[in-house]
Amino acid sequence: MTINDVARMAGVSVATVSKVINGRYGVAVSTSARVQEVIDQLGYESSLVARSLRSRRTNVIGILVAEFEPFSTEILKGTSSAIHGSGYELLAYSGGGRAGSNVGWERRYLSRLSGTLIDGAILVTPTVMEADPGIPVVAVDPHLGPTGMPTIDSDNAHGAIRATEHLLDLGHRRIGFLGGRADLESARLREEGYRTALAGAGIEVDPALMRVGGYRPETAEGPARELLTMPERPTAIFAANDLSAIQVLEVARELGLRVPEDVSVVGFDNIPESAVVEPSLTTVSQPLQRMGAEAITLLLDLMRGVTDRETHVRLPTRLLVRGSTGAPRAPRATGVA
Repeated sequence: MTINDVARMAGVSVATVSKVINGRYGVAVSTSARVQEVIDQLGYESSLVARSLRSRRTNVIGILVAEFEPFSTEILKGTSSAIHGSGYELLAYSGGGRAGSNVGWERRYLSRLSGTLIDGAILVTPTVMEADPGIPVVAVDPHLGPTGMPTIDSDNAHGAIRATEHLLDLGHRRIGFLGGRADLESARLREEGYRTALAGAGIEVDPALMRVGGYRPETAEGPARELLTMPERPTAIFAANDLSAIQVLEVARELGLRVPEDVSVVGFDNIPESAVVEPSLTTVSQPLQRMGAEAITLLLDLMRGVTDRETHVRLPTRLLVRGSTGAPRAPRATGVA
């Protein structure tokens, strides 16, 4: 449907339809009502690009992600709930994750969308922070941590301390660590929390019990298997995110190990999948949906010119104890070489 179709069916000029769409004066109330009725009947929407060329605004906020996976999906849920009543719409965008193009994806996406399709943007886990698209931008959990750009994140270090302390309180002393990616600040902070908790308990960190899981099931599978097939395997594993922890559960099952009887497992994030695996996963809950909502609030403040507010928001994490953790028991043979 085009604006010409609306004008023809309403029996008015295209200029009149344009005035109604853009809320300008000079149209009788009865005429405006008739035009709006036709617009609703036809399902007409003006082009975002055309709208931006006329008013330099689209009333659209872009949520830009490298890919749609459980973490970013939860962030999106939070942004969707927070946008109601603001007068803005949401555009969720991913460029498809082309091979070899992961670093700097936010620059490409912002260049493509800013100025014509979106008035502001939320970047979910951006790899760089020096993008200057000419529109307000908020970063959620950036790879390098907070810098000059307005940022929303959670208390990764404290969450990791609580996860490790939980295992220590249960009586575990050989606690494996399945870390994230070396280029991510969140991964560094979660390892720091693991080390801090062990040091607080007077336990020396054993590098043999530490592996890099990479935050993905496919990259965590091998390191998880290495930890679980050690001659003196850990009695518990803290994985730096839920996807890695769930992979630990899968490997343990393949090896004939019982969770938590033979090995306890803790994750981080509290993605929906963590509650439905068997056994349900003990995890550190990041308030992912709240992070998305806070990002919307901060971005709207920036777009409205609000200056007297904090532009780095760090939200608390909390431990959720479920079925994957318990007190250590005597080692049981598995038949694994």
